[in-house]
Amino acid sequence: MNPTLVVLAAGMGSRYGGIKQLEAVGPCGETLMDYSVFDALRAGFDRVVFTIRRDIEKAFREQIGHRYESRVSVDYTYQELADLPDGFPVPEGRTKPWGTGHAVLAAASRVHEPFAVINADDFYGASAFASLSTFLRGANSDLACALVGYTLRGTLSEHGTVSRGLCSVDAQGLLESIVELSKVERRGRGACYPHQDGRVVDLAGDEIVSMNLWGFMPRMFDLIRERFIDFLTRSAGSLSAEFYIPSAVNELMDAGRVRVRVLSGGNQWCGVTYREDLAAAQTTLAGLVKEGAYPAPLWS
Repeated sequence: MNPTLVVLAAGMGSRYGGIKQLEAVGPCGETLMDYSVFDALRAGFDRVVFTIRRDIEKAFREQIGHRYESRVSVDYTYQELADLPDGFPVPEGRTKPWGTGHAVLAAASRVHEPFAVINADDFYGASAFASLSTFLRGANSDLACALVGYTLRGTLSEHGTVSRGLCSVDAQGLLESIVELSKVERRGRGACYPHQDGRVVDLAGDEIVSMNLWGFMPRMFDLIRERFIDFLTRSAGSLSAEFYIPSAVNELMDAGRVRVRVLSGGNQWCGVTYREDLAAAQTTLAGLVKEGAYPAPLWS
């Protein structure tokens, strides 16, 4: 069974200053999503499900969705604040989305096959999708999970701090934990971040981090939903708490319910956390086009 690509595209880029998912990055106006879908298709994915917000639906369909509809099966699902399990009302005054874990759950009714989850505003590279496709096609358990790992040094911005999921990986290549680090900034060939106890912690730069490129079986929707209910129970009334994929996965690993294989293939990443990152991303994609890795225009 060919896997499906689930693209999380509901978020606004608050630090970036606009809907960065729609920003032209490629030499012929391509978005980062265009390259992800292109790479996924040539890796064997044959369906794309976009999780978006209803208020950007028209612009998204016109500027993004129509590019793929003649090439691959395309579907849409919506991350909505009020889409909660029975018995959990939206707290009065809450406007903040519920996070990436909730965005994944929005696709549950549309996806019944092995699937990958990606951010809409990241470039992951062809080898990452090839690695994940191989894993999903060969999985022999309905709880098989995978994460493509990236080297921290290659995921930093020159223009500000970033948040990254620092991965601990055992000798067998299995994920032991993900620790969410905030305000990570480049320092020479490494990086640093402020610890909650006031210390500044140095990182070498070759640590493995998650960029939210996951592979799951459809059974994972049920497990993530369980964790979401627990999250809502603990965070009742919060106007800001968010439910993230790594948090759900960490809890499931701690309970011994899933094992996550960390895959190679995360050889090159680029993104646009800040508007100033755009030029570097454009240079990266132009270089890959020049090398022959991608055609220009991408969709001919």
